[in-house]
Amino acid sequence: MYTISQLFIYPVKSLGGIKVTQAHLTDRGLQYDRRWMLVDNNNHFLTQREYPVMCLLQTAIEGNKLLIYHKDNPDDKVYVLLQPIPTNTTIQVQVWEDECTAQFVSDEADEWFSNKLSMPCRMVFMPENVKRKVDHRYAIDEDITSFSDGYPLLMIGQASLDDLNRRLEEPLPMDRFRPSIVFAGGQPYDEDTMSHVRINEIDLYGVKLCARCVVTTINQTNSIKAKEPLRTLADYRMKNNKIYFGQNVLLQQTGYLKTGDVIKVIQTKQGLFDTK
Repeated sequence: MYTISQLFIYPVKSLGGIKVTQAHLTDRGLQYDRRWMLVDNNNHFLTQREYPVMCLLQTAIEGNKLLIYHKDNPDDKVYVLLQPIPTNTTIQVQVWEDECTAQFVSDEADEWFSNKLSMPCRMVFMPENVKRKVDHRYAIDEDITSFSDGYPLLMIGQASLDDLNRRLEEPLPMDRFRPSIVFAGGQPYDEDTMSHVRINEIDLYGVKLCARCVVTTINQTNSIKAKEPLRTLADYRMKNNKIYFGQNVLLQQTGYLKTGDVIKVIQTKQGLFDTK
């Protein structure tokens, strides 16, 4: 039996996530997940890939506000509204190959983040009326996502991380992989073959394994970059020069997910890897 063991939301793209016991699943993923993002002077998205220090900026929800603070100094913080006031002043921002509409958040947030990253940057929010579509090659319907790399949800089995950690000299925590849903039960990499699962009458579809980048090599407690886990994963989870870990997931209904919920496997598919 598979059950949800952990749920995470990442309100600001590439900043620290929030572990929750229950989350509202919206049409673009878990509520508040990656609705905010940092951009440079060219309105191009910023991530830990280029700025590892972003992992030290943590997030929390307090009432009707999103709190962002520095891990090493919680008093060094800034607040933004969870429901920003709509504005007619919008810009086009770049997320990989996608251009989508966003609105600036506040001068205060811009100044705070610019100081933390030691470079000019601005904070943007994705309004509700913006519908950023997922890659049409993997879409089921008119699927949308937020400022995520490409899909509304990422699912990983705890058994998969346990298997990886048995191969590593030093075990790594799940936060290296930034999943939305972590599940307990089953065998390592069972998520690879989950093409259709159901949780609380919500249908979820595994459409594409997640190709991993250097963010997985950044220690989320101190921003230090190393070789693992990509070096080890390359030995057994590489295809066509890409390293895979976790399954990108689309959804057909909205609702609520919580830890302990049972995951029913409705349909499976052939895995990308012959052996686990």
